[in-house]
Amino acid sequence: MSASASATEAKPSSRIPKVPFWAQIVAGLVLGVLLGWIARSQDVAWLKETLIQVGGIFVQLLKLAVAPLVFFAILVSITNLRKVNNAARLAAQTLLWFMITSLVAVAIGITIGLLTNPGSGTGLTPADGKAPEGQGSWIDFLTGIIPTDVITPFTELNVLQIVFMAAVAGIAALQLGEKAQPILSLSESILELLQKALWWVIRLAPIGTAGLIGKAIVNYGWDLLGKYATFTADVYIGCALVLFGVYPLLLATVAKVNPLQFFKGAWPAIQLAFVSRSSVGTMPVTQKVTERLGVPKEYASFAVPFGATTKMDGCAAIYPALAAIFIAQIFDVQLGVKEYLLIAFVSVIGSAATAGLTGATVMLTLTLSTLGLPLEGVGLLMAIDPILDMIRTATNVAGQALVPVIVSAREKILDHTAYENASASPIDDPAEGRETEPEKAVVAAA
Repeated sequence: MSASASATEAKPSSRIPKVPFWAQIVAGLVLGVLLGWIARSQDVAWLKETLIQVGGIFVQLLKLAVAPLVFFAILVSITNLRKVNNAARLAAQTLLWFMITSLVAVAIGITIGLLTNPGSGTGLTPADGKAPEGQGSWIDFLTGIIPTDVITPFTELNVLQIVFMAAVAGIAALQLGEKAQPILSLSESILELLQKALWWVIRLAPIGTAGLIGKAIVNYGWDLLGKYATFTADVYIGCALVLFGVYPLLLATVAKVNPLQFFKGAWPAIQLAFVSRSSVGTMPVTQKVTERLGVPKEYASFAVPFGATTKMDGCAAIYPALAAIFIAQIFDVQLGVKEYLLIAFVSVIGSAATAGLTGATVMLTLTLSTLGLPLEGVGLLMAIDPILDMIRTATNVAGQALVPVIVSAREKILDHTAYENASASPIDDPAEGRETEPEKAVVAAA
């Protein structure tokens, strides 16, 4: 062994140990709870304002990249299908499993709601609610897919319209073939640039976590949880059953792989989704962990962006089912089999309305309007929404990584060796196509 090689191998031991990203986020979570409690209990005005601003800035930075990221991710993902064998079959299988898992999730939500009666004994009344400023209806949903111009969807952050334009552009590029290659090369470069910039924002997640959690405690405190205790527990239990019950069962029985390895590989994306509350903001990490779980890159680059805008087991299945039952009980409205079937229908067909952004108000209003329930019920849930949105988004993102693994395994294109070793290396930069750790660079050069 040469002297230079010895020096290189000895160097890492002298460095300050790197704190894992998950540990940084946990530290931010604990710090946010502590600072929020201090700010609220001691009425520290400057600390309250600081937490609110830090949390708000972090979310705003995530949203800043959403519009262009969604457009170029969907465009590139559709054109990448030309590199995949049986692309149409893979796309159909992906959509089918999106629907199957959504149906299971909404069934769990309805069952939990019927067993626990979350709206009973809360002390809340119809007078406590207020109609939302914006709402969703089937007419709005269907007509709102097609934009009136190409600028407004980006300025108003209408993700559904952005997805529509990107899909049209992607299909047109496929039809043009080689003539569209310059545009595709430019789009791929812009997408990599956006992912790099978004990764810088993601690295701020520990600080953003402290601000967001602290902001929630400052604004709502712990007293609020009392009135919503059953409903909050229902949402967390429902998401946990899907996340740690249904998903592992599907992995073991359908994909025939070790569920524990899935969570080891997908955990960076799941934990980031929990604190950021944005499926789209987490998308670069979700795509990277999906690839490291052995899903072919060309297929993952289609399935993950598609899922980040349409696959919402937490926000579009479990939550609206429980919320509809909760609101119906507050307003003393009886729901029957027909209404529960409508909830399932809306969850499967209308999930794209959530659009991968923080919150699920549009999906909830779409569900309530379909059932004929008072939209004032949405106001009852707005205060508690940030606390619920964390587990909902984590469930969304886990499902977005799960389905490509299942489809790849069924189609026999899953790299089982990569899957079994998915947790061997951390996610340092989703925009990079190679490892960035110095130790790995040494091994590659040896």
